[in-house]
Amino acid sequence: MPIVTDQGFAADAWRRLEEGAPLCAHAVAPVERLGEFRADGAPKPLGVEITPTTEVSTLEPYFDVLALIVAPFANFADGRGFSLARRLRDAGYTGRLRAAGGLIPDQFAFARAAGFDEVEISDDRAQRQPEADWLADVQRPGWYQRNLLNGAAGR
Repeated sequence: MPIVTDQGFAADAWRRLEEGAPLCAHAVAPVERLGEFRADGAPKPLGVEITPTTEVSTLEPYFDVLALIVAPFANFADGRGFSLARRLRDAGYTGRLRAAGGLIPDQFAFARAAGFDEVEISDDRAQRQPEADWLADVQRPGWYQRNLLNGAAGR
């Protein structure tokens, strides 16, 4: 699955853990396994996939060991991930924040403004909506919240 960044499509350096698989570096585990991240000898870096209802307070004690947080979007109309990203950034999370799932190119700039660093899309979506579609709004100079994209939002 491609990752959309401000520079365009990129390969994903992270992998999702299969159920029951041991933690390993550059792996994304479900939020239910978060307690294992503090174990002696836990590999680093680690990522976690949260749910739309995950409380930021659940993640805060792990900010120092979380290199990636993945927030799912069921579809383009589900805006809970945008609010969650903003709350994570406001709580002090400085690691990579990834939106995954049902976003569309028109929402990429909004995702960046909310605090996401990147968006994970399916291979099928990348075929239907190429890189230029994703970058069009981010590179437009008159975008109305440009200051948020440039880090003025406290990130």
